[in-house]
Formats: sequence, structure tokens, C-alpha cells
Amino acid sequence: MYRRRKRTRGNPLRRAADRARTRMHAAFALTCLLAVIAGVALGRATWTDGRRAAEDSARHRHTVTATTVGKTAYRAGDRPSGPPSTVATATWYYPAHRTHTATVRVPAATRSGDTIRVWVDDDGRAATAPPDQAHIALNAAAAGVGALAAIVLVGGAAVTVRLRIVDARSARAWAAEWADIEPFWSGRLRPGQGAGDD
Repeated sequence: MYRRRKRTRGNPLRRAADRARTRMHAAFALTCLLAVIAGVALGRATWTDGRRAAEDSARHRHTVTATTVGKTAYRAGDRPSGPPSTVATATWYYPAHRTHTATVRVPAATRSGDTIRVWVDDDGRAATAPPDQAHIALNAAAAGVGALAAIVLVGGAAVTVRLRIVDARSARAWAAEWADIEPFWSGRLRPGQGAGDD
């Protein structure tokens, strides 16, 4: 009987601030779990979409044999920090009766008259190669990890702000309680209390 009554009343030393801290830590643990689930789901969706897009792109990409007709040159990379690429003017036939000439990427040691493999679209224009499995996997991993990190950071920031508010309120409550108890505990007179006052 005593145990049951004690359990329902709870620990008298446990304050509302302690319960709030426990709830905030549980909320952050739940946020981390949800972040993992969301990261895995987004990574998987990105993988599926990327693979589907790569398969669609592969249906409209073809490799043809082209012949270089000019000297190689260097062109700036696609990104500002990317390395320069070696390019040359080349000519090819696709479909078989249509001639195409364009500047394409070539290996560094390519000379005029060398044959190279070029990716083209359905109309025979130079195109990029369809994304490979490694590229798709990297994009999926980046999406999943990015989602996980964003959710954990936002959840962590919200919990941190809430815990600081709880700590500030707890400190004010302790200060108010100490101001009431300390004069009795130390025997020091409270402000406005005379020697004969109780």
C-alpha cells in the first residue's frame, strides 16, 4: 500500500524543471530516430529516381566513333574549381547519313585524325554520358545524409533553446526559494525584520 501510494505521488525531489529536461532529452532522441528514418527514405527515393532517370537517359544516348579534325586545346572546367579539360573538333555520322561536327572532350594525347568514342543523343548531337551507378549512389547518399543532418541540427537547436529556458526558470525559482529559506537557515535577519520579530 505504501509503495503504491509513493509511486503515484512521484519523487518529491524531482521538480518540474527535471521533468521538462527528461522530456526534452526524450524528444531529441525521438528526433534523431526520425532523422535516420527520413534520411534513409530520402536516400532511397533519390536512388530510385536517379536510377530511373539514368535508364531513361541511356535509352536516348548512343556512342559513335568520331574522327578528330583539329588540334587539341584546353577548356576551363565545368565548375570554377574544376580542372581544365582537353577538347578537339571531331566529326561523326549519326544516323548513318548525317554528318556532325562539334568540339568534344578527348584524351590529352589525342592528335588530328585519331578516332575516339563520343556520346550523342537521338539526333546525333554531342551529349553527356548517362550517369553511372557510382554517381547515382553518391547523390543518394548525399541526399540522405543531408536530410539526417538538417533534422538533427534543427531538432538539437530547438531542444537547446528549450533547455536554456527551463534552466533560466529553474535558476530564478531556486533564487526565490533560497531568498525565503536562507535567513532562517543562517539566522541572519531578513530585510525589514526587527530583532524581536518572528
